[in-house]
Amino acid sequence: MSTLKLGEHGPEIFPQGLGCMGMSAFYAGAEHDESVATLERALDLGVDLFDTSDVYGPHTNEELLGAFLAEGDRRARVTLATKFAISYTADGAREIRGDAAYVKQAAEASLRRLRTDVIDLYYMHRRDVRVPIEETVGAMAELVREGKVRHLGLSEVTAKELHAAAAVHPIAAVQSEWSLFTRDIEESVVPAVREVGAALVAYSPLGRGFLTGAWASAETLPKGDFRRLQPRFTGDNAAANAAILAPLRTIAEAHGVTPAQVALAWVQSRTRAWGLSVVPIPGTTKRHRLEENVAAVDLVLTDAELAALEPIAGQVTGGRYPDMAGTFNDRD
Repeated sequence: MSTLKLGEHGPEIFPQGLGCMGMSAFYAGAEHDESVATLERALDLGVDLFDTSDVYGPHTNEELLGAFLAEGDRRARVTLATKFAISYTADGAREIRGDAAYVKQAAEASLRRLRTDVIDLYYMHRRDVRVPIEETVGAMAELVREGKVRHLGLSEVTAKELHAAAAVHPIAAVQSEWSLFTRDIEESVVPAVREVGAALVAYSPLGRGFLTGAWASAETLPKGDFRRLQPRFTGDNAAANAAILAPLRTIAEAHGVTPAQVALAWVQSRTRAWGLSVVPIPGTTKRHRLEENVAAVDLVLTDAELAALEPIAGQVTGGRYPDMAGTFNDRD
């Protein structure tokens, strides 16, 4: 298995990362011991990009990773990515902050929870529109100069915001949702990522699990699972979206693999299609799903198969969030 470079100046990493959010937040059913075993299995398989955020929990996902990576040589084997910007006020209201003072405060808190001296990849999770992005990235760059952060990343930014940020400090990675279900970043964000020499880290490459075929409507998911609130997974939208996945199932059957593996292979094929490093970070809390995901790294789809999958995104009904505020779409 080959490696991919995380931006022009970033490290070489395994071509697939591990999204750790679901081990602590938003999805129902995670078990601590199995999550830890999944992290250990990821290292065994060579997966070396672990992705978290201070808002996952909040804080508990960083604490989980910090405890895990503190043992043995695990920390040295991982490119550790975390994020800041989404916080909660005393009364529980969600707030997005990107002011310089908060950037430094959040980084110090993440370093403590992660039990590390340096964060390998530090993302601005969401854009604080009240603060010039140059101020936010300038504060992040100061963390690099202080040796507390190695590389900078941005999540859910517009092409214009990315170029403004890159003028302040090199950006190693841009994280945004990219899958057979969600391709809106291709219009302007992906070309900008290539122009600034960054990598594209694709979150929710399995359409938050919908592309796996494990469930066909969010109403069947446990209470407390935030996917029950997402428009594309509920009611008539869910039924319509399940119906457009026939090509995915057909290709999976032809290869003797799962629909999830085909969906990941499609994301991986974007590296060749766009001429930049594309690293999917499927999230899972179970070892057997992790092994299934990693096996997809070696799956190559033919041009005819890629063409058969091409129409899916244009047929999706329903938004990816009930409120798109905070995403790049709201500002693009």
